[in-house]
Amino acid sequence: MKVIAEARVVVSGRVQGVFFRASTRDTAARNGVRGFVRNLPDGRVEAVLQGDRGAVESVVAFMREGPPGAYVEAADVEWRPATEAFDGFSVRR
Repeated sequence: MKVIAEARVVVSGRVQGVFFRASTRDTAARNGVRGFVRNLPDGRVEAVLQGDRGAVESVVAFMREGPPGAYVEAADVEWRPATEAFDGFSVRR
């Protein structure tokens, strides 16, 4: 049985209004990662990423930098057991 890695990532800085969620979705899709990304009311962005450990690490690495126009001050990553099964990757509001 293949082990599914899961990471919860919370990114702070200038990460809303700079296509951070859409860019994260596209990066996740390219890497075969499932889960979601959403804006938080306090200006941060949160994502839950699931998949092969290396693929999830690739998306986390992207989130530490962000798309052009973003400024990432911090990216807090919590590795944990998979909490639910996701079907694809979505941008939540």
